[in-house]
Amino acid sequence: MLFSFDEKGKGITVKADDLYDGKKGYGFITEKNPPVSGLGNHFVFPAYYGNEEAVKPEQCEKGIFVDNEAALKKLEAPNGGLIPLCFAADVPEYGNYRVTVKLSATGEAVVFAGSRRLYFRDRMMVETSVIVVFDLNVSRIIPRGSTEAADRRTVFVTALGEDAVISSIEIEKSDAKTVFICGDSTVTDQPADYPYYPGSSYSGWGQMLSDHVHGMAISNHAHSGLTTESFRSEGHYAIVREMLSAGDYVMFQFAHNDQKLAHLKAKEGYRNNLLRYIEETRKGGAFPIIVSPLARNTWKPDNGGYNDLLKEYADECISIGKEFDVPVIDLHDFSMKEVLRDGLESSKRFYFPKDYTHTNDFGAYKMALFISKELEKLTGDYAPIAEAAHYDEMVWDVNEIPKVPEIPERFRETKTETADNEKAAEVERPEDELLRAEALDMVIKAAKFFPTNVFNDIYDDIVGHEWYAGTVQCAFQNGIIPKEMTADKKFCPEEPVTLEDFMCFTVAACGSRKKLPEGKATVYDGVCKTYARESMRIAVALGLIGEDRNPKDKMKRKEGAAICARLGL
Repeated sequence: MLFSFDEKGKGITVKADDLYDGKKGYGFITEKNPPVSGLGNHFVFPAYYGNEEAVKPEQCEKGIFVDNEAALKKLEAPNGGLIPLCFAADVPEYGNYRVTVKLSATGEAVVFAGSRRLYFRDRMMVETSVIVVFDLNVSRIIPRGSTEAADRRTVFVTALGEDAVISSIEIEKSDAKTVFICGDSTVTDQPADYPYYPGSSYSGWGQMLSDHVHGMAISNHAHSGLTTESFRSEGHYAIVREMLSAGDYVMFQFAHNDQKLAHLKAKEGYRNNLLRYIEETRKGGAFPIIVSPLARNTWKPDNGGYNDLLKEYADECISIGKEFDVPVIDLHDFSMKEVLRDGLESSKRFYFPKDYTHTNDFGAYKMALFISKELEKLTGDYAPIAEAAHYDEMVWDVNEIPKVPEIPERFRETKTETADNEKAAEVERPEDELLRAEALDMVIKAAKFFPTNVFNDIYDDIVGHEWYAGTVQCAFQNGIIPKEMTADKKFCPEEPVTLEDFMCFTVAACGSRKKLPEGKATVYDGVCKTYARESMRIAVALGLIGEDRNPKDKMKRKEGAAICARLGL
């Protein structure tokens, strides 16, 4: 199928007002005909814009475009954002397709396809015409939150640019081999809001690998929240096996969610599940590749150094690779070294704002570039993928820590309560006393930590089957619980937490995420516990509390929620 967007082209002539619908089988995607969530081009128009429109395809002599500058002005969005021009066309069957996109641009130009997989980006100094050719996989997919596979026989091609014009799109069947990707949220095809800003868009490395691996099609079945177990039990792996052909490749990266479950420890359930995937992939005539888990930007408080909570899982990946002769791409080692080199603050430019696990487009691109270089090193039976993986050395520029663009003033709702009060109002049993275990749970969630899957008998009064065992283990591993508080090896999880102890938890967690201010003397110095003095000082400096309290006060649940809201992590 050849689609032409100017009057002189061959094939099917497409007009600017041709919107996609299922009967016609092709057309543009705008706010008027958004695709079903999880099954489209993965660009989402923020709900707060209401009935506003941004995507208005327009015709010019060279083809069809979106007036990016006019759209940003209308939406009162910051300069530098890009508005997507998405074309969709149905195809008759699942499989791989060779897609050829002809476009011209002055300035930045980006091409995504499928569920926001990157296939081209460049910055032109003068008006330039380019032809972008790539292989795209079209397959069934189980959207996150669904139990049934959805029919998605549609090719989505999305162009963004300050002055980008699409002239034609050709889609034809391809016999390219496929690289299947199995994994979690750090790998998956993440959606992005538009106007599009790469620094404040979630991205998995799987959706950026497509820009580095040429001559092969990427089929990314990773989803948020998945483990080595749920990837199979929820039906995602069945789709991979159904489409798998001899000579294809299957990449596996898990651990971020496995480590939260007791039966998926590194040397136990995690290992066994990976071994089963390896065996089944080989039986299908395909080639398994293990990728060790992407490192988090996680540090111990008070400049205590990097806190590597995924080490056991990364080590197990290496061990399996050696034992069963499977290629291992050690993404964990690479990403951890990058974080260590840059430090806590500077590393944030590669992660989604206020997130310490998930990369933005900059970070995902960086990880995909490393993976592609490792793919080039493969030899023997894996040689074809090495020949295909010609990577682009151009670095995606990023210098500042990204921020989520602010909602324009005219779209903000007038609120009668502060954000802290709203947060407090959401908590269950707001007037109840806040227990120590509950306090830890609030704090680690506010700081975007997560409960671990084991409890190592640190304290005598906590057993592994209690709901808070993983929370306490996480807090202990991240230095959130003062040693002096548990000198008798008891945590007392069901005792009410006092203000001073809550501040110890909160300040320590905050110190793992950002540089803390210097604490100065306060009215609490002579009345609080000695080990809590510095935490109380810093809590006052951060504006978490005033100097009008008794540090021995027992806290209510709504108060703990309000303080956590003020952290802004």
